[in-house]
Amino acid sequence: MQNIKVYHYDAFSSIPNKGNPAGVVLDGEGLTEQQMQEVTAKVGFNETAFPLKSNLADLRIRYFTPGHEINLCGHGTMALLYAMKTKGLLGDARELTIETKAGILPIRFTEDHGGFYMTMRQASPQFQPFNGSLEDLARLISLEPCDIDGTLPVLYGSTGTWTLLVPITSLDAFTRMQPDNKRFPEVLKEMPRSSIHPFCLETYDPEAHMHARHFSSPFSGTVEDPVTGTASGVMGAYYSRYIGGQGQASSFELLIEQGLEIGRDGRVQVSVSDNGNTIEVTGNAVYVSEFDVML
Repeated sequence: MQNIKVYHYDAFSSIPNKGNPAGVVLDGEGLTEQQMQEVTAKVGFNETAFPLKSNLADLRIRYFTPGHEINLCGHGTMALLYAMKTKGLLGDARELTIETKAGILPIRFTEDHGGFYMTMRQASPQFQPFNGSLEDLARLISLEPCDIDGTLPVLYGSTGTWTLLVPITSLDAFTRMQPDNKRFPEVLKEMPRSSIHPFCLETYDPEAHMHARHFSSPFSGTVEDPVTGTASGVMGAYYSRYIGGQGQASSFELLIEQGLEIGRDGRVQVSVSDNGNTIEVTGNAVYVSEFDVML
């Protein structure tokens, strides 16, 4: 039997039990991929992050859902870096690079009102068309086809992890959403392992620009991701291409709200520059608890 210490941090919030929970394993260097997967499944959070040594960057990070490894996780990155910074494991570093399966990405730390925030550059935005039935897609999340905004495209998007971006006409539809995750691959034929990320431009917070929910791929072993860094990032690129129009500045910032329907209210700051080709996500995290997992 092997005892693994897991730290629970909530990302994209400064309030415990809000935002998005992530597991952090700081002493996972000797773990095999199978053991990392086993730890994550026992933890049960949407993602658990493992920092490792890197020959290419200052730090390598591997991210696992209870079902499989993923290329990049925004909230897992926030949680892990916050843990390492507050425990003195990163010294006085204000900038560093991380090696991920989505590439080498730069990170910087900034202080604000006595706390600090982490800003991560995401992978270059990519989009692919969704050619399936919008009616079937709506039914997957317990909506009517008229709830999907026909003035905007439904697209697969990625800044490190693929998700299907679904524009929704109004905020009230989000309280009616109930995902049938196991049927996602039947409708998402182009990318059957994709998650679904419905969003709208109506918000609860008057300072926010977009509202969203995030429903997990059935292969991930979870149902809903409360506050999603990578999906928020690709929404910034989507906004630049399809919503901002010709009058949109080449560089701008968006505040994304997510998690309210499931009691996990969080915020993600998205910075868009280079005409939508460079995406950065800023967030914070908070320590919640620690516990042991036995292998």
